[in-house]
Amino acid sequence: MASMMQPQIILLKEGTDTSQGRAQVVSNINACTAVADTVRTTLGPRGMDKLIHDDKGGVTISNDGATIMRLLDIVHPAAKILVDIAKSQDSEVGDGTTTVVLLAAEFLKEAKPYVEDGVHPHSLIRSYRTAGNMAIQRVKELAVSIEGKSLEEKKSLLAKCAATTLSSKLIGGEKEFFASMVVDAVLAIGNDDRLNLIGIKKVPGGTMRDSFLVNGVAFKKTFSYAGFEQQPKKFLNPKILLLNIELELKSEKENAEIRLSDPLQYQSIVDAEWNIIYDKLDKCVKSGAKIVLSRLAIGDLATQYFADRDIFCAGRVTEEDLQRVAAATGGMVQTSVNNVIDEVLGSCEVFEEKQVGNERFNIFSGCPSGQTATIVLRGGADQFIEEAERSLHDAIMIVRRALKNSTVVPGGGAIDMEISKYLRQHARTIAGKSQFFVNSFAKALEVIPRQLCDNAGFDATDVLNKLRQKHASGANYGVDINTGGITDSFANFVWEPAVVKINAINAATEASCLILSVDETVKNPKSESAQGEAAAGAMAGRGGGAMRGRGGRGMRRR
Repeated sequence: MASMMQPQIILLKEGTDTSQGRAQVVSNINACTAVADTVRTTLGPRGMDKLIHDDKGGVTISNDGATIMRLLDIVHPAAKILVDIAKSQDSEVGDGTTTVVLLAAEFLKEAKPYVEDGVHPHSLIRSYRTAGNMAIQRVKELAVSIEGKSLEEKKSLLAKCAATTLSSKLIGGEKEFFASMVVDAVLAIGNDDRLNLIGIKKVPGGTMRDSFLVNGVAFKKTFSYAGFEQQPKKFLNPKILLLNIELELKSEKENAEIRLSDPLQYQSIVDAEWNIIYDKLDKCVKSGAKIVLSRLAIGDLATQYFADRDIFCAGRVTEEDLQRVAAATGGMVQTSVNNVIDEVLGSCEVFEEKQVGNERFNIFSGCPSGQTATIVLRGGADQFIEEAERSLHDAIMIVRRALKNSTVVPGGGAIDMEISKYLRQHARTIAGKSQFFVNSFAKALEVIPRQLCDNAGFDATDVLNKLRQKHASGANYGVDINTGGITDSFANFVWEPAVVKINAINAATEASCLILSVDETVKNPKSESAQGEAAAGAMAGRGGGAMRGRGGRGMRRR
Protein backbone atom coordinates (compact mmCIF):
# COMPACT_ATOMS: atom_id res chain seq x y z
CA MET A 1 0.00 0.00 0.00
CA ALA A 2 2.86 2.33 0.88
CA SER A 3 4.48 1.70 -2.48
CA MET A 4 1.24 2.67 -4.24
CA MET A 5 1.16 6.04 -2.45
CA GLN A 6 4.67 7.10 -3.66
CA PRO A 7 4.52 10.38 -5.64
CA GLN A 8 5.19 10.25 -9.38
CA ILE A 9 8.61 11.62 -10.39
CA ILE A 10 8.32 14.14 -13.24
CA LEU A 11 11.71 14.53 -14.90
CA LEU A 12 10.92 16.24 -18.21
CA LYS A 13 8.50 18.98 -19.17
CA GLU A 14 4.95 18.04 -19.84
CA GLY A 15 4.38 17.17 -23.50
CA THR A 16 7.93 15.86 -24.04
CA ASP A 17 7.94 12.98 -26.49
CA THR A 18 10.34 10.21 -25.43
CA SER A 19 10.83 7.02 -27.37
CA GLN A 20 13.32 4.52 -26.10
CA GLY A 21 14.44 0.92 -26.06
CA ARG A 22 14.34 -1.70 -28.76
CA ALA A 23 11.31 -0.16 -30.48
CA GLN A 24 13.25 3.08 -30.99
CA VAL A 25 16.20 1.32 -32.68
CA VAL A 26 13.80 -0.57 -34.98
CA SER A 27 11.95 2.68 -35.78
CA ASN A 28 15.24 4.39 -36.76
CA ILE A 29 16.19 1.42 -38.96
CA ASN A 30 12.79 1.60 -40.72
CA ALA A 31 13.22 5.35 -41.35
CA CYS A 32 16.66 4.80 -42.94
CA THR A 33 15.34 1.96 -45.10
CA ALA A 34 12.54 4.23 -46.33
CA VAL A 35 15.09 6.91 -47.34
CA ALA A 36 17.23 4.34 -49.17
CA ASP A 37 14.15 3.10 -51.07
CA THR A 38 13.85 6.61 -52.57
CA VAL A 39 17.29 6.49 -54.22
CA ARG A 40 17.48 2.71 -54.70
CA THR A 41 16.24 2.81 -58.29
CA THR A 42 18.84 5.41 -59.37
CA LEU A 43 21.82 3.03 -59.03
CA GLY A 44 23.80 1.94 -62.08
CA PRO A 45 23.71 2.46 -65.84
CA ARG A 46 20.03 1.50 -66.04
CA GLY A 47 19.03 3.58 -63.02
CA MET A 48 15.95 5.78 -63.23
CA ASP A 49 15.94 9.55 -62.72
CA LYS A 50 13.99 11.49 -60.09
CA LEU A 51 12.07 14.68 -60.81
CA ILE A 52 12.04 16.88 -57.73
CA HIS A 53 9.74 19.89 -57.58
CA ASP A 54 10.61 22.34 -54.80
CA ASP A 55 8.40 24.92 -53.03
CA LYS A 56 9.84 27.77 -55.15
CA GLY A 57 8.62 26.10 -58.33
CA GLY A 58 12.08 24.91 -59.40
CA VAL A 59 12.32 21.52 -61.10
CA THR A 60 15.40 19.29 -60.82
CA ILE A 61 15.85 16.07 -62.76
CA SER A 62 18.70 13.98 -61.37
CA ASN A 63 19.91 10.51 -60.56
CA ASP A 64 22.84 11.72 -58.45
CA GLY A 65 22.34 10.35 -54.93
CA ALA A 66 23.79 13.40 -53.15
CA THR A 67 21.65 15.87 -55.14
CA ILE A 68 18.44 13.90 -54.45
CA MET A 69 19.24 13.50 -50.74
CA ARG A 70 19.97 17.22 -50.44
CA LEU A 71 16.73 18.23 -52.15
CA LEU A 72 14.55 15.84 -50.14
CA ASP A 73 13.56 17.78 -47.04
CA ILE A 74 14.13 14.94 -44.59
CA VAL A 75 13.05 15.73 -41.02
CA HIS A 76 13.59 12.36 -39.30
CA PRO A 77 16.69 12.85 -37.09
CA ALA A 78 18.14 9.37 -37.68
CA ALA A 79 17.49 9.42 -41.45
CA LYS A 80 19.35 12.76 -41.68
CA ILE A 81 22.55 10.82 -40.98
CA LEU A 82 22.17 9.17 -44.40
CA VAL A 83 21.92 12.62 -46.00
CA ASP A 84 25.17 13.60 -44.25
CA ILE A 85 27.11 10.54 -45.43
CA ALA A 86 25.88 11.12 -49.01
CA LYS A 87 27.14 14.72 -48.80
CA SER A 88 30.49 13.67 -47.33
CA GLN A 89 30.96 11.02 -50.06
CA ASP A 90 30.18 13.67 -52.69
CA SER A 91 32.64 16.22 -51.33
CA GLU A 92 35.38 13.67 -50.56
CA VAL A 93 35.24 11.44 -53.65
CA GLY A 94 32.53 12.81 -55.96
CA ASP A 95 30.89 9.50 -56.87
CA GLY A 96 29.33 6.54 -55.06
CA THR A 97 26.73 8.64 -53.23
CA THR A 98 23.85 6.24 -53.98
CA THR A 99 26.10 3.29 -53.10
CA VAL A 100 26.91 4.65 -49.65
CA VAL A 101 23.23 5.25 -48.78
CA LEU A 102 22.22 1.78 -50.00
CA LEU A 103 25.01 0.05 -48.09
CA ALA A 104 24.21 1.85 -44.81
CA ALA A 105 20.50 1.02 -45.14
CA GLU A 106 21.26 -2.62 -46.01
CA PHE A 107 23.60 -3.03 -43.00
CA LEU A 108 20.77 -1.76 -40.78
CA LYS A 109 18.19 -3.95 -42.51
CA GLU A 110 20.35 -7.03 -41.86
CA ALA A 111 20.77 -6.00 -38.20
CA LYS A 112 17.02 -5.47 -37.64
CA PRO A 113 16.01 -9.14 -36.99
CA TYR A 114 18.81 -9.48 -34.40
CA VAL A 115 17.70 -6.29 -32.61
CA GLU A 116 14.10 -7.56 -32.55
CA ASP A 117 15.31 -10.89 -31.11
CA GLY A 118 16.96 -9.06 -28.21
CA VAL A 119 20.63 -8.98 -29.29
CA HIS A 120 22.42 -6.06 -27.67
CA PRO A 121 23.24 -3.39 -30.32
CA HIS A 122 26.85 -3.17 -29.12
CA SER A 123 27.49 -6.79 -30.04
CA LEU A 124 26.35 -5.90 -33.57
CA ILE A 125 28.40 -2.70 -33.64
CA ARG A 126 31.57 -4.52 -32.58
CA SER A 127 31.18 -7.16 -35.30
CA TYR A 128 30.26 -4.56 -37.96
CA ARG A 129 33.37 -2.49 -37.15
CA THR A 130 35.61 -5.54 -37.43
CA ALA A 131 33.95 -6.62 -40.70
CA GLY A 132 34.19 -3.05 -42.09
CA ASN A 133 37.95 -2.86 -41.36
CA MET A 134 38.52 -6.27 -42.94
CA ALA A 135 36.50 -5.25 -46.04
CA ILE A 136 38.59 -2.07 -46.48
CA GLN A 137 41.80 -4.06 -46.05
CA ARG A 138 40.61 -6.51 -48.70
CA VAL A 139 39.81 -3.67 -51.17
CA LYS A 140 43.36 -2.36 -50.73
CA GLU A 141 44.77 -5.84 -51.42
CA LEU A 142 42.66 -6.27 -54.58
CA ALA A 143 43.31 -2.77 -55.95
CA VAL A 144 45.48 -2.50 -59.07
CA SER A 145 47.91 0.43 -59.37
CA ILE A 146 48.08 2.56 -62.52
CA GLU A 147 51.35 4.23 -61.42
CA GLY A 148 54.40 4.18 -63.67
CA LYS A 149 52.44 4.05 -66.91
CA SER A 150 53.15 6.34 -69.88
CA LEU A 151 50.95 9.42 -70.34
CA GLU A 152 48.93 7.83 -73.17
CA GLU A 153 48.29 4.67 -71.15
CA LYS A 154 47.37 6.72 -68.10
CA LYS A 155 44.95 8.83 -70.16
CA SER A 156 43.13 5.76 -71.48
CA LEU A 157 42.94 4.24 -67.95
CA LEU A 158 41.55 7.48 -66.50
CA ALA A 159 39.07 7.74 -69.39
CA LYS A 160 37.80 4.25 -68.46
CA CYS A 161 37.27 5.34 -64.84
CA ALA A 162 35.39 8.45 -66.05
CA ALA A 163 33.30 6.34 -68.48
CA THR A 164 32.28 3.99 -65.63
CA THR A 165 31.06 7.00 -63.61
CA LEU A 166 29.25 8.57 -66.57
CA SER A 167 27.58 5.30 -67.61
CA SER A 168 25.01 5.69 -64.81
CA LYS A 169 24.24 9.33 -65.68
CA LEU A 170 21.86 11.03 -68.07
CA ILE A 171 24.71 11.59 -70.56
CA GLY A 172 25.73 7.90 -70.43
CA GLY A 173 24.98 7.53 -74.15
CA GLU A 174 27.94 9.79 -74.95
CA LYS A 175 30.22 8.58 -72.16
CA GLU A 176 33.34 8.03 -74.34
CA PHE A 177 33.03 11.54 -75.81
CA PHE A 178 32.72 13.20 -72.39
CA ALA A 179 35.21 10.87 -70.62
CA SER A 180 38.11 11.94 -72.87
CA MET A 181 37.03 15.59 -72.47
CA VAL A 182 37.06 15.28 -68.66
CA VAL A 183 40.49 13.59 -68.63
CA ASP A 184 41.98 16.35 -70.84
CA ALA A 185 40.47 19.01 -68.57
CA VAL A 186 41.84 17.43 -65.36
CA LEU A 187 45.31 16.87 -66.86
CA ALA A 188 45.29 20.52 -68.04
CA ILE A 189 45.11 21.88 -64.48
CA GLY A 190 47.99 19.63 -63.40
CA ASN A 191 48.56 19.22 -59.68
CA ASP A 192 46.41 22.20 -58.70
CA ASP A 193 43.65 21.19 -56.31
CA ARG A 194 41.28 24.08 -57.05
CA LEU A 195 38.24 22.65 -58.80
CA ASN A 196 37.12 26.10 -59.96
CA LEU A 197 40.03 26.15 -62.44
CA ILE A 198 37.87 23.87 -64.59
CA GLY A 199 35.03 26.09 -65.74
CA ILE A 200 31.76 24.63 -67.02
CA LYS A 201 29.70 27.00 -69.16
CA LYS A 202 26.16 26.07 -70.21
CA VAL A 203 24.71 27.13 -73.56
CA PRO A 204 21.18 25.87 -74.39
CA GLY A 205 20.67 24.59 -77.93
CA GLY A 206 22.43 22.13 -80.18
CA THR A 207 23.20 18.54 -79.24
CA MET A 208 25.47 17.01 -76.59
CA ARG A 209 28.05 16.35 -79.31
CA ASP A 210 28.32 20.11 -79.91
CA SER A 211 29.94 20.48 -76.46
CA PHE A 212 33.65 21.27 -76.63
CA LEU A 213 36.71 21.74 -74.43
CA VAL A 214 38.79 24.92 -74.48
CA ASN A 215 42.39 24.49 -73.30
CA GLY A 216 42.29 27.86 -71.67
CA VAL A 217 39.45 30.14 -70.61
CA ALA A 218 36.09 30.84 -72.21
CA PHE A 219 33.39 33.09 -70.82
CA LYS A 220 30.21 34.66 -72.08
CA LYS A 221 30.45 38.12 -73.66
CA THR A 222 29.84 40.69 -70.95
CA PHE A 223 27.57 43.74 -71.11
CA SER A 224 29.05 46.17 -73.63
CA TYR A 225 28.59 49.80 -74.64
CA ALA A 226 28.51 51.55 -78.02
CA GLY A 227 31.82 51.25 -79.84
CA PHE A 228 32.26 47.60 -78.85
CA GLU A 229 31.50 46.31 -82.37
CA GLN A 230 34.32 48.45 -83.80
CA GLN A 231 36.89 46.60 -81.69
CA PRO A 232 38.92 43.74 -83.24
CA LYS A 233 37.56 40.31 -82.29
CA LYS A 234 40.68 38.21 -82.89
CA PHE A 235 44.33 38.58 -81.80
CA LEU A 236 47.44 36.43 -82.12
CA ASN A 237 49.85 36.47 -79.14
CA PRO A 238 48.23 39.50 -77.47
CA LYS A 239 49.22 40.95 -74.11
CA ILE A 240 46.40 40.94 -71.58
CA LEU A 241 45.83 43.53 -68.85
CA LEU A 242 43.59 42.44 -65.93
CA LEU A 243 42.09 45.21 -63.80
CA ASN A 244 39.90 45.62 -60.75
CA ILE A 245 39.03 49.29 -61.31
CA GLU A 246 36.28 51.24 -63.04
CA LEU A 247 37.13 52.92 -66.34
CA GLU A 248 34.27 55.38 -66.51
CA LEU A 249 33.27 58.83 -65.26
CA LYS A 250 31.84 58.48 -61.77
CA SER A 251 30.02 60.90 -59.54
CA GLU A 252 31.61 61.48 -56.14
CA LYS A 253 30.87 58.77 -53.60
CA GLU A 254 30.85 61.25 -50.71
CA ASN A 255 28.89 64.49 -50.66
CA ALA A 256 31.68 66.78 -51.79
CA GLU A 257 31.07 70.52 -51.79
CA ILE A 258 33.09 72.94 -53.92
CA ARG A 259 32.58 76.71 -53.65
CA LEU A 260 33.43 78.74 -56.73
CA SER A 261 33.97 82.48 -56.88
CA ASP A 262 34.18 82.54 -60.67
CA PRO A 263 31.84 80.56 -63.02
CA LEU A 264 34.80 79.92 -65.35
CA GLN A 265 36.37 77.76 -62.64
CA TYR A 266 33.56 75.24 -63.07
CA GLN A 267 34.97 74.25 -66.46
CA SER A 268 38.35 73.48 -64.90
CA ILE A 269 36.68 71.01 -62.48
CA VAL A 270 34.89 69.27 -65.36
CA ASP A 271 38.17 69.17 -67.30
CA ALA A 272 39.94 67.65 -64.28
CA GLU A 273 37.43 64.79 -64.23
CA TRP A 274 37.99 64.14 -67.94
CA ASN A 275 41.75 64.35 -67.50
CA ILE A 276 41.64 61.67 -64.76
CA ILE A 277 39.78 59.17 -66.97
CA TYR A 278 41.90 59.96 -70.07
CA ASP A 279 45.05 59.57 -68.00
CA LYS A 280 43.91 56.08 -66.90
CA LEU A 281 43.05 55.06 -70.47
CA ASP A 282 46.31 56.42 -71.80
CA LYS A 283 48.30 54.35 -69.29
CA CYS A 284 46.37 51.21 -70.31
CA VAL A 285 47.29 51.84 -73.98
CA LYS A 286 50.94 52.61 -73.18
CA SER A 287 51.27 49.30 -71.28
CA GLY A 288 51.18 47.55 -74.68
CA ALA A 289 48.15 45.41 -73.79
CA LYS A 290 45.80 44.50 -76.65
CA ILE A 291 43.10 43.07 -74.37
CA VAL A 292 41.83 44.86 -71.25
CA LEU A 293 39.54 42.97 -68.85
CA SER A 294 38.09 44.48 -65.70
CA ARG A 295 35.94 43.13 -62.88
CA LEU A 296 34.20 46.50 -62.71
CA ALA A 297 32.50 48.52 -65.44
CA ILE A 298 34.28 49.84 -68.54
CA GLY A 299 32.11 52.76 -69.71
CA ASP A 300 31.16 53.95 -73.21
CA LEU A 301 33.94 56.56 -73.35
CA ALA A 302 36.61 53.91 -72.56
CA THR A 303 35.04 51.41 -74.99
CA GLN A 304 35.19 53.91 -77.86
CA TYR A 305 38.70 55.04 -76.85
CA PHE A 306 39.99 51.46 -76.97
CA ALA A 307 38.11 50.74 -80.23
CA ASP A 308 39.89 53.68 -81.91
CA ARG A 309 43.22 52.15 -80.91
CA ASP A 310 42.40 48.53 -81.94
CA ILE A 311 42.19 47.26 -78.37
CA PHE A 312 39.58 44.78 -77.13
CA CYS A 313 38.00 45.46 -73.73
CA ALA A 314 35.40 43.74 -71.52
CA GLY A 315 34.04 45.05 -68.23
CA ARG A 316 32.04 43.37 -65.45
CA VAL A 317 33.92 40.07 -65.90
CA THR A 318 33.03 37.78 -62.99
CA GLU A 319 35.61 37.30 -60.23
CA GLU A 320 35.88 33.55 -60.96
CA ASP A 321 36.50 34.06 -64.70
CA LEU A 322 39.03 36.82 -64.06
CA GLN A 323 40.98 34.59 -61.64
CA ARG A 324 40.96 31.77 -64.18
CA VAL A 325 42.26 34.12 -66.92
CA ALA A 326 45.01 35.21 -64.50
CA ALA A 327 45.95 31.57 -63.75
CA ALA A 328 45.96 30.62 -67.45
CA THR A 329 47.73 33.63 -68.98
CA GLY A 330 50.18 34.31 -66.17
CA GLY A 331 48.82 37.83 -65.63
CA MET A 332 48.12 39.56 -62.32
CA VAL A 333 44.97 41.48 -61.43
CA GLN A 334 45.87 45.17 -60.95
CA THR A 335 44.04 47.65 -58.73
CA SER A 336 45.77 50.63 -60.34
CA VAL A 337 46.93 51.54 -63.85
CA ASN A 338 50.03 53.34 -62.57
CA ASN A 339 53.34 51.63 -63.28
CA VAL A 340 51.94 48.69 -65.30
CA ILE A 341 55.04 46.63 -66.14
CA ASP A 342 55.40 43.68 -68.52
CA GLU A 343 55.59 41.16 -65.63
CA VAL A 344 51.96 41.76 -64.63
CA LEU A 345 50.59 41.36 -68.17
CA GLY A 346 49.29 37.97 -69.28
CA SER A 347 49.56 36.44 -72.74
CA CYS A 348 48.01 33.68 -74.84
CA GLU A 349 48.50 32.36 -78.37
CA VAL A 350 45.02 33.10 -79.71
CA PHE A 351 42.17 35.23 -78.47
CA GLU A 352 38.90 35.31 -80.38
CA GLU A 353 35.24 36.03 -79.90
CA LYS A 354 33.12 33.16 -81.23
CA GLN A 355 29.41 32.58 -81.66
CA VAL A 356 28.24 29.52 -79.65
CA GLY A 357 24.54 28.91 -80.19
CA ASN A 358 22.76 32.10 -79.22
CA GLU A 359 25.64 33.45 -77.16
CA ARG A 360 28.97 35.02 -77.98
CA PHE A 361 32.01 33.70 -76.10
CA ASN A 362 35.42 35.26 -75.47
CA ILE A 363 37.93 32.42 -75.83
CA PHE A 364 41.59 32.48 -74.71
CA SER A 365 43.47 29.44 -76.00
CA GLY A 366 47.11 28.32 -76.08
CA CYS A 367 47.82 29.79 -72.65
CA PRO A 368 51.45 29.54 -71.41
CA SER A 369 50.82 28.21 -67.89
CA GLY A 370 47.88 26.16 -69.18
CA GLN A 371 46.58 25.60 -65.66
CA THR A 372 42.93 25.88 -66.52
CA ALA A 373 40.34 24.47 -68.89
CA THR A 374 36.74 25.25 -69.80
CA ILE A 375 34.04 22.84 -70.90
CA VAL A 376 31.24 24.46 -72.92
CA LEU A 377 28.14 22.29 -72.54
CA ARG A 378 25.38 22.18 -75.15
CA GLY A 379 22.01 20.48 -74.94
CA GLY A 380 18.27 20.86 -75.38
CA ALA A 381 16.48 21.61 -72.10
CA ASP A 382 17.93 23.62 -69.21
CA GLN A 383 17.28 20.76 -66.76
CA PHE A 384 19.20 18.42 -69.05
CA ILE A 385 22.24 20.71 -69.15
CA GLU A 386 22.09 21.14 -65.36
CA GLU A 387 22.15 17.35 -64.88
CA ALA A 388 24.98 17.05 -67.44
CA GLU A 389 26.98 19.57 -65.37
CA ARG A 390 26.41 17.52 -62.19
CA SER A 391 27.46 14.36 -64.04
CA LEU A 392 30.66 16.00 -65.30
CA HIS A 393 31.43 17.24 -61.78
CA ASP A 394 31.31 13.62 -60.55
CA ALA A 395 33.53 12.44 -63.42
CA ILE A 396 36.05 15.27 -62.81
CA MET A 397 36.23 14.37 -59.11
CA ILE A 398 36.75 10.67 -59.94
CA VAL A 399 39.56 11.37 -62.42
CA ARG A 400 41.29 13.66 -59.90
CA ARG A 401 41.04 10.98 -57.23
CA ALA A 402 42.33 8.27 -59.61
CA LEU A 403 45.30 10.52 -60.48
CA LYS A 404 46.15 11.08 -56.81
CA ASN A 405 45.36 7.62 -55.34
CA SER A 406 46.35 5.76 -58.47
CA THR A 407 44.66 2.42 -57.67
CA VAL A 408 41.51 1.04 -59.30
CA VAL A 409 39.15 -1.87 -58.56
CA PRO A 410 36.67 -3.66 -60.84
CA GLY A 411 33.15 -2.14 -60.85
CA GLY A 412 29.77 -3.61 -61.75
CA GLY A 413 29.37 -5.22 -58.31
CA ALA A 414 32.52 -7.37 -58.77
CA ILE A 415 34.45 -5.93 -55.83
CA ASP A 416 31.35 -6.15 -53.57
CA MET A 417 30.89 -9.86 -54.39
CA GLU A 418 34.59 -10.52 -53.76
CA ILE A 419 34.53 -8.83 -50.31
CA SER A 420 31.27 -10.64 -49.49
CA LYS A 421 32.87 -14.02 -50.31
CA TYR A 422 35.97 -13.14 -48.27
CA LEU A 423 33.90 -12.14 -45.20
CA ARG A 424 31.70 -15.24 -45.43
CA GLN A 425 34.81 -17.42 -45.38
CA HIS A 426 36.19 -15.48 -42.43
CA ALA A 427 32.86 -15.75 -40.54
CA ARG A 428 33.20 -19.55 -40.48
CA THR A 429 36.39 -19.23 -38.42
CA ILE A 430 34.62 -17.20 -35.69
CA ALA A 431 33.16 -18.93 -32.67
CA GLY A 432 30.08 -17.36 -31.10
CA LYS A 433 27.35 -14.96 -32.13
CA SER A 434 29.72 -12.71 -34.10
CA GLN A 435 29.69 -15.32 -36.86
CA PHE A 436 26.06 -14.42 -37.66
CA PHE A 437 26.71 -10.69 -37.60
CA VAL A 438 29.76 -10.81 -39.91
CA ASN A 439 27.77 -13.08 -42.23
CA SER A 440 24.96 -10.49 -42.28
CA PHE A 441 27.48 -7.76 -43.14
CA ALA A 442 28.75 -9.92 -46.01
CA LYS A 443 25.19 -10.53 -47.24
CA ALA A 444 24.42 -6.79 -47.11
CA LEU A 445 27.31 -6.06 -49.52
CA GLU A 446 25.49 -8.07 -52.19
CA VAL A 447 22.85 -5.30 -52.37
CA ILE A 448 24.95 -3.48 -55.02
CA PRO A 449 24.99 -6.23 -57.71
CA ARG A 450 21.39 -7.18 -56.78
CA GLN A 451 20.15 -3.62 -57.22
CA LEU A 452 22.07 -3.26 -60.52
CA CYS A 453 20.15 -6.33 -61.79
CA ASP A 454 16.79 -5.11 -60.47
CA ASN A 455 17.22 -1.68 -62.05
CA ALA A 456 18.09 -3.24 -65.42
CA GLY A 457 15.13 -5.66 -65.24
CA PHE A 458 17.23 -8.85 -64.90
CA ASP A 459 16.65 -11.86 -62.65
CA ALA A 460 18.78 -10.88 -59.64
CA THR A 461 18.74 -14.34 -58.02
CA ASP A 462 19.99 -16.04 -61.16
CA VAL A 463 22.75 -13.46 -61.79
CA LEU A 464 23.91 -13.50 -58.14
CA ASN A 465 24.14 -17.31 -58.15
CA LYS A 466 26.35 -17.15 -61.25
CA LEU A 467 28.49 -14.44 -59.63
CA ARG A 468 28.92 -16.46 -56.42
CA GLN A 469 30.04 -19.48 -58.45
CA LYS A 470 32.60 -17.38 -60.40
CA HIS A 471 33.94 -15.63 -57.30
CA ALA A 472 34.40 -18.96 -55.55
CA SER A 473 37.08 -19.66 -58.16
CA GLY A 474 38.57 -16.17 -57.65
CA ALA A 475 37.49 -14.23 -60.77
CA ASN A 476 36.73 -10.50 -61.11
CA TYR A 477 33.23 -11.01 -62.45
CA GLY A 478 30.45 -8.42 -62.21
CA VAL A 479 27.00 -7.78 -63.66
CA ASP A 480 26.86 -7.34 -67.45
CA ILE A 481 24.22 -4.66 -67.92
CA ASN A 482 24.05 -5.13 -71.71
CA THR A 483 23.32 -8.88 -71.85
CA GLY A 484 21.77 -9.58 -68.46
CA GLY A 485 24.51 -12.10 -67.63
CA ILE A 486 27.91 -11.74 -66.00
CA THR A 487 31.20 -10.50 -67.37
CA ASP A 488 34.81 -9.98 -66.31
CA SER A 489 34.62 -6.36 -65.14
CA PHE A 490 38.36 -5.83 -65.25
CA ALA A 491 38.75 -7.12 -68.80
CA ASN A 492 35.77 -5.00 -69.92
CA PHE A 493 37.29 -1.85 -68.35
CA VAL A 494 34.46 -1.30 -65.84
CA TRP A 495 36.78 0.31 -63.29
CA GLU A 496 36.43 2.69 -60.39
CA PRO A 497 39.04 4.23 -58.07
CA ALA A 498 39.62 2.12 -54.95
CA VAL A 499 39.16 5.25 -52.80
CA VAL A 500 35.45 5.37 -53.81
CA LYS A 501 34.80 1.89 -52.41
CA ILE A 502 36.94 2.41 -49.32
CA ASN A 503 35.19 5.66 -48.48
CA ALA A 504 31.73 4.19 -49.14
CA ILE A 505 32.26 1.12 -46.90
CA ASN A 506 33.83 3.25 -44.18
CA ALA A 507 31.05 5.88 -44.15
CA ALA A 508 28.23 3.30 -44.40
CA THR A 509 29.67 1.22 -41.52
CA GLU A 510 30.12 4.30 -39.32
CA ALA A 511 26.59 5.53 -40.04
CA SER A 512 24.96 2.16 -39.36
CA CYS A 513 26.92 1.77 -36.09
CA LEU A 514 25.88 5.27 -35.03
CA ILE A 515 22.19 4.61 -35.73
CA LEU A 516 22.33 1.23 -33.92
CA SER A 517 23.86 2.89 -30.85
CA VAL A 518 20.91 5.32 -30.42
CA ASP A 519 18.24 3.86 -28.13
CA GLU A 520 16.36 6.97 -27.07
CA THR A 521 15.05 10.07 -28.83
CA VAL A 522 13.87 13.01 -26.74
CA LYS A 523 11.74 15.60 -28.47
CA ASN A 524 10.09 18.52 -26.78
CA PRO A 525 7.43 20.06 -29.00
CA LYS A 526 6.31 22.45 -26.25
CA SER A 527 9.68 24.15 -25.98
CA GLU A 528 9.80 24.48 -29.78
CA SER A 529 6.40 26.16 -29.88
CA ALA A 530 7.38 28.37 -26.92
CA GLN A 531 10.44 29.56 -28.85
CA GLY A 532 8.24 30.33 -31.84
CA GLU A 533 5.79 32.32 -29.70
CA ALA A 534 8.62 34.23 -28.02
CA ALA A 535 10.07 35.20 -31.40
CA ALA A 536 6.64 36.28 -32.67
CA GLY A 537 6.09 38.31 -29.47
CA ALA A 538 9.45 40.05 -29.87
CA MET A 539 8.62 40.99 -33.46
CA ALA A 540 5.23 42.33 -32.43
CA GLY A 541 6.82 44.30 -29.60
CA ARG A 542 9.32 45.95 -31.96
CA GLY A 543 6.59 46.75 -34.47
CA GLY A 544 4.28 48.21 -31.79
CA GLY A 545 7.06 50.34 -30.32
CA ALA A 546 7.89 51.75 -33.72
CA MET A 547 4.27 52.67 -34.38
CA ARG A 548 3.94 54.34 -30.98
CA GLY A 549 7.10 56.32 -31.54
CA ARG A 550 5.90 57.67 -34.86
CA GLY A 551 2.49 58.49 -33.42
CA GLY A 552 4.08 60.41 -30.51
CA ARG A 553 6.22 62.57 -32.77
CA GLY A 554 3.24 63.47 -34.96
CA MET A 555 1.02 64.73 -32.04
CA ARG A 556 0.49 68.41 -31.50
CA ARG A 557 1.66 69.92 -28.23
CA ARG A 558 -0.90 71.68 -26.13
